[in-house]
Amino acid sequence: MRLLIVIVNYRTPELTVDCLKSVEPELADIPDARVTVTDNLSPDDSLVTLARAIESNGWSKWCTLMPLPKNGGFAYGNNQAIHPSLTGPDSPELVLLLNPDTLVLPGALRELMKFMDASPDVGIAGARCENRDGSVRRSAFRFHSIRGEFERGANVGIISKILKNQITAPPLRNDLHRVDWVSGACMMVRRSVFKKIGLMYYEETDFCLRAARAGFACWYVPAARIIHLVGQSSGVTGAAKALKRRPKYWFDARHRYFLRNYGVLKTLAADFAWGCGLLIGRTWDVIRWREPYESPRLFRDFVRFNLLSWGQGK
Repeated sequence: MRLLIVIVNYRTPELTVDCLKSVEPELADIPDARVTVTDNLSPDDSLVTLARAIESNGWSKWCTLMPLPKNGGFAYGNNQAIHPSLTGPDSPELVLLLNPDTLVLPGALRELMKFMDASPDVGIAGARCENRDGSVRRSAFRFHSIRGEFERGANVGIISKILKNQITAPPLRNDLHRVDWVSGACMMVRRSVFKKIGLMYYEETDFCLRAARAGFACWYVPAARIIHLVGQSSGVTGAAKALKRRPKYWFDARHRYFLRNYGVLKTLAADFAWGCGLLIGRTWDVIRWREPYESPRLFRDFVRFNLLSWGQGK
C-alpha cells in the first residue's frame, strides 16, 4: 500500500463526511491508497451516518469504517488503525493523520507525497492550515520550553519580542522549511518512523519529539494546503465562536508531555513559568482594558487541573 489515511471521528459525522468528500478526488492521483475512519465510541448516530455515506457514495472501495470500544482520545483512535496496517502483509509506505474537521484542497496530498519521495531523510511532514477565508493558521511549531511557556502564558508584546526565539508558535513563513513539530490536523508520517519509535502515546507534539530524538526530521510543506475548521472536532476553540474553557484532558496531556519528556524538575519549572506568565498577562489585560486572548478562567483551571494534580500522584 502506498498511503494510509486515518481519520478519527468523535461526534462529528457530518464533518467527517465532508472531509471524505474532499479526499475522494485526491485519490485519483494515488490509486494505491486506503482510508480508515475510526470512531471513538461516539454516543450519537455517527456510525449510522458514516456507514450510510460510505455505502451511498461508493467509497467502500477505498474507505473502511472501524468502530472502537471506547473513546481513548486522539492517539488511541489513530493507533487502532495504524497498528494492524503496519503488521499486515500490505504495510503502507506513508501514513497521513487527518482531522475530521478538515477539507483537503486540490493537490495537497500529491504535494506532501512528492516532498516525502524527494526527501528520504524526512520522517514527518505537515500541511499549511487555512481558515475558510483563506487566512493562514499557525501549524508549524517549536518544541515547548520553560521560557516558551512563560511567553505563551503572558502574551505581552515586549516579552514576546525578548523571547522571540523561544516562542512555541513562531510567526508564519510561506517557504518550505524544517520545524520541530507540525499540527496533527494533517501530518504525514513515514512507515520507518513508526517502526523505530512505535505508535503514538499522547499527541503530535510528543510524537514529533520522539521522532526527532530518533533522528527523523520534520518539515512544513506550505504547498500542501488544507482548510482546518479549528476546534470543531475538539469543541475547545473556534474561529467563528467564543472560546471555551480548556477541558481537563487538555491539562492532563500537557502535564504528561512535560513529565515524560523533561522530568519532574523541568515540569515544575514549566508550570511555574506558565503560571507566572498567565498572571502577568491577565494583569496587563486589566491595565489596558483588553479582552483576554486565551480561554476563560484559564488560570483557575490551570491551578485546579494541573498544579493540584501533583498532589494526586499524577
